[in-house]
Amino acid sequence: MKIVSPSFEVMELPNGNDLLRKIEAAGRTCYKSEDKVTETSSADFAKKLMKLGHLSVIEHVSATVRITCDRGVSHEIVRHRLASYSQESTRYANYSNKKFGGEISVVKPPFWDQNSHEYNLWVEAMENSEKAYLNLIKMGASPQQARSVLPNSLKTEIVVTCNIREWRHIFTLRCDKAAHPQMREIMIPLLTHFKTNIPILFDDIFDNVIEDTI
Repeated sequence: MKIVSPSFEVMELPNGNDLLRKIEAAGRTCYKSEDKVTETSSADFAKKLMKLGHLSVIEHVSATVRITCDRGVSHEIVRHRLASYSQESTRYANYSNKKFGGEISVVKPPFWDQNSHEYNLWVEAMENSEKAYLNLIKMGASPQQARSVLPNSLKTEIVVTCNIREWRHIFTLRCDKAAHPQMREIMIPLLTHFKTNIPILFDDIFDNVIEDTI
């Protein structure tokens, strides 16, 4: 059994300047102010849109991210309706095969110390799930049948594509201090990445998250 940490891979995120220029081109259509476009005007225009709350314009740009997390977290992610998802399928992935090392992978929970009784109990439960799964496969069960004994902690990969406005919505909910700790564990670093690449569109959410964690 492998114990892994959550992670993400940004598969597609337009260059910050290109993204802002596209937003400006779309937004100025509303105001018919295309004559005001310059080499440096897109950033200020985007700031004005954010201040006005004219967020429909940022729906014209999107980003794609591959997230590695546990099944419990993925179940929460897919509740966001305005997105497209492609997820590792336990119906077809046979973890007894060599390509998976003949074992399952589970995501380490962040809320228990590795030397604690709780963590050791979790490891024992994961090992029992793996043993049951592999035994069922050996007995002739199909992956979609054997998956019934797999835990919420099972590692999964999910590719998420949505527009920038929806990413803002996701970060607002999933980085909040009331969100699940394992959700925040993946979403706060992802928000930091987005903020670094396109700060104008994510500064406010990032600042709120920082205030909550101080």
